[in-house]
Amino acid sequence: MPFKNLNDVKEHCENLENIAIFLGYNANVDALKYISSKNDLYELLDEKNNIGDVKIDIDKVIENMASYPREIKTPEEFLARLILAMKSGKPVEIPLISANLSPNFKKWLEDLKFNEKRIGGQVGIIANLLSLLNLEKIIAYTPLLSKKQSEMFENKGNHANIFYPVLKKDGKVSLTNINNAYKDDETKINRIFEYKEFDFEFNNEKIDIPRANRLILASRPENLRIDISEDIKKELPEMGKDIDCAIVSGYQSIKEKYSDGKTDEYYFKRAVEDIKLLKSKNLDLKVHLEFASVQNPLLRKKIVEYLYPVVDCAGLDETEIANILNSLGYSELSEKILKDSRIEDVIEASKIVLEKYDLEMIQIHTIFYIMFICKKIEDKAKNDIKIAQLKKSLEFATILASSKAKNGLITSIEDLKMGLDTPYNQYGDLLIDLVSNISNSSEFTEYNIVLVPSRIVKNPKSTVGLGDTISSGAFVSYVADLKNNNVL
Repeated sequence: MPFKNLNDVKEHCENLENIAIFLGYNANVDALKYISSKNDLYELLDEKNNIGDVKIDIDKVIENMASYPREIKTPEEFLARLILAMKSGKPVEIPLISANLSPNFKKWLEDLKFNEKRIGGQVGIIANLLSLLNLEKIIAYTPLLSKKQSEMFENKGNHANIFYPVLKKDGKVSLTNINNAYKDDETKINRIFEYKEFDFEFNNEKIDIPRANRLILASRPENLRIDISEDIKKELPEMGKDIDCAIVSGYQSIKEKYSDGKTDEYYFKRAVEDIKLLKSKNLDLKVHLEFASVQNPLLRKKIVEYLYPVVDCAGLDETEIANILNSLGYSELSEKILKDSRIEDVIEASKIVLEKYDLEMIQIHTIFYIMFICKKIEDKAKNDIKIAQLKKSLEFATILASSKAKNGLITSIEDLKMGLDTPYNQYGDLLIDLVSNISNSSEFTEYNIVLVPSRIVKNPKSTVGLGDTISSGAFVSYVADLKNNNVL
């Protein structure tokens, strides 16, 4: 094991301190509701509870469970999807378009009591984590930055290291401490329903929740555009010169059509321009795209077809890569992954995507493992070092994720001892042996497949942002090895 004690982890964190990164595009406020027992769930379903003076129609909840609504407009549609999510134990994210909501549901959400509020969205979660890890510079860009959002970015490094590009009166762009860079923007709020493992009865059926997870109602404000203004955009080449890497995300917020006549293709083309501009004066800059749950299959396909050709690395969970495969026409393999979650199928899917888009690396994170799949280096000695460093990056990511799961938040480097002390899941040895056998097969002779078992936290305090924590920790470690050792 690369990390024997907390001092080893701290030493690894020191390797990250000369890394500068750009993050775009999504940050919001997360409102969290914890559903820890069947009584918490029954309160939401209670016809007499009248949250927001709204009476829940249980028969409609049952009907909606059968129809599986992909867009949520009513309380009954939401509760149906919540129960379906609990039955599967898998993470779910559903877009919430304010203009389409029924008045009852708006009132219901307004009056529902949430347990806490904190920074959310991939940019928000990753920026706060990397600040704590004391990266040299973090440029966190999100199109909407309200005062409430800006205050939730926490500069926790040895110096204020989270910045936002601001256009000054003289026409020049300045990187400003993000806490002081807010605009008169609307606050984007995502409602997150975290549930634990318990059993309950509904519609004469006993349901056992297989694992703790969450359902996210992701707000889609009309004025949200995944885009950078022209004044900031023209400075991207200079920003790119001074950074080592970038993580881009949030494309799930793009809509097919907007009220001003623009379409999703307009914003995807702009997103491609952003990445090319960032790289234009720094050919060594590595760009990682973090995927997310996308309900619309056409949008999902466009994210991949537009953006995968211009990024270097991709981070996904098993459901996300299955959905991508389905968009690319591999429906049979996609269904096998969704049904059985076999690691052999996930690796085959990763290889298809890796080769189709000439990616440098794919990172897969699931509840039981984290895995890198990438091309080998011809020099055997260097390749052996590469494997060891990739494994160390994944080990670091598992420590971050289990610390966050156990505590809800990582508040200091000292918290990482919780993750280090968390045992691997019971399937770890089996998964390692499986991957070793696959790696040695003739089909994968040109690839490094490196797997580390997940450290499982029983009944985690929070699951939101675990994928972002894993991906960013592993990717930044990978980039640090590139920069500091020149081996990868």
